[in-house]
Amino acid sequence: MRIRVATAGLASGLAVMAGVTPLMGQGGAVTFKDVTAGAGITFIHNSGRSGKKYLPETMGAGGAFVDLDGDGWLDVVIVNGRDWVPKAGAASVHGLYRNNRNGTFTDVVKGSGLDQPAYGMGVAAGDVDNDGDEDLYITALEGDRLYRNDGAFRFTDLTRAAGIVNANFGTSAAFVDYDRDGRLDVFVANYVKWSEAADKRCALDGRNKSYCTPEVYPGVASKLFRNLGAGRFADVSQKAGVANPGAKALGVGLIDYDGDGWVDLFVANDTQPNQLFHNNGNGTFTDTAVAAGVAFSADGVARGAMGVDAADYDRSGRPHLLVSNFQNQMLALYRNQGGGLFDDVAPASPVGRVSMATLGFGAFFFDYDLDGWVDVLAANGHIEESVTTVQPKVQFKQPPLLFRNVGKGRFEHASPTAGPDFAMPQAGRGAAYGDYDRDGDLDVLFVNNHGPARLLRNDGGNRNNWISVRVSGARANRSGIGAVVRVTSAQGTQWQMVHSGSSYCSQSDLAVTFGLGKDAVVTSIEVEWPGGAKDTIKNVPAKTFVKIVEGKGRL
Repeated sequence: MRIRVATAGLASGLAVMAGVTPLMGQGGAVTFKDVTAGAGITFIHNSGRSGKKYLPETMGAGGAFVDLDGDGWLDVVIVNGRDWVPKAGAASVHGLYRNNRNGTFTDVVKGSGLDQPAYGMGVAAGDVDNDGDEDLYITALEGDRLYRNDGAFRFTDLTRAAGIVNANFGTSAAFVDYDRDGRLDVFVANYVKWSEAADKRCALDGRNKSYCTPEVYPGVASKLFRNLGAGRFADVSQKAGVANPGAKALGVGLIDYDGDGWVDLFVANDTQPNQLFHNNGNGTFTDTAVAAGVAFSADGVARGAMGVDAADYDRSGRPHLLVSNFQNQMLALYRNQGGGLFDDVAPASPVGRVSMATLGFGAFFFDYDLDGWVDVLAANGHIEESVTTVQPKVQFKQPPLLFRNVGKGRFEHASPTAGPDFAMPQAGRGAAYGDYDRDGDLDVLFVNNHGPARLLRNDGGNRNNWISVRVSGARANRSGIGAVVRVTSAQGTQWQMVHSGSSYCSQSDLAVTFGLGKDAVVTSIEVEWPGGAKDTIKNVPAKTFVKIVEGKGRL
């Protein structure tokens, strides 16, 4: 689904066309404030770390902003690991936090159905049964879990009854209606064949055991489960053409890169070529990554890719790709040139030059200052705690990175102005964004490996105007995933596709937020649903939360 937002005003539009750098909100730079403790989020990730250096210990985990009770306020889900040998009275469970609508959260995991220990990695949200609330898919070493949302923060494990079987080191997941039948399917990125019994010994310094790189383990095919309705799914991975056993997948992003109305899949692989699965519209996909120029780096090397997101950052009308990579490999910023071709423009940008010194996991596009141009955030952290002993200039905990979009396809390094809380080094893995306090600007959730989750409140982004659009399908899936929203205002037209997954092992808000700068009115919002049907509403004031229902318009 696509959503368009439009605003009126020739002078502002001409300024954008001329490439004038957008202005920040009055009052100074936007900063991010760590409000975790005051908000009541007490989650600490347990990797099960015991000195044995098992590979999964350093790879988790992710989190999600999702409105689970339909009250319009974002709740928080955080995925947890567990001890390898269970300890009496010390079971680790996932985090489930209900938004109290006053800047605080209440831990409601006990008795929720999510309070079963599992070695979890990632989470995705979407309404798989079209009953009006968002369900959850959690990837886990011992087997993924599909949870039906029963309301009142209660969940039922449907995994076995649904026919979902995946105990393959699943990492990121995404709900997607790939066949446009109105039911959400699920794609799961699977990493490598690993078990405690098959664990290998690697040594960073030649003596002491360290976490192995993925090269020492064979890959495992990712999974695509088709929603058959009536609570049943079928594994169509082979039939659909997405089951590459050599891939070592960590991230998945939804992108309609050729604009044909069928959602494609980008899969970020670690030390293996990335995959760009073109949706053929007949239930099958074709991997076009090599021909498109997104499989490798510019010098033909398969990088250590982790997270991914897609957005039209330069208003070309085409979605581009952001991919986080290993230390000394920089973020990739694949610009969609049209005609099925991409060009990595990161090396010529601060996005590439600054990120060379970090190891990226969670990464996404979002408009943090609401000026109408989507920016870039990356969560960073090394995989080996003792890396400094052999690489003195490399730290295990690393600060996240923020790049501000200044228009005309250019970015500037904005981390130094984002505040001391943002700059705090961390063992960053999952990252998600959403407006948890409903003040208009987008806040950030970081999940640290074997450490505390962090909630960072956006302070100052809402000095600019904005509009937030939540969609609900009728013939399309209720979550509206795959719909395109176009918003038009005085500074021009912007668009976003409603999507699940992206980043690393995480899920951001399903509502789409558009920055409007100083534009006070949105002249039109157009929602293009999967299949081509459209709904349009006119003349909506800025700073408004809008819900659009397929076939009915504004609710």
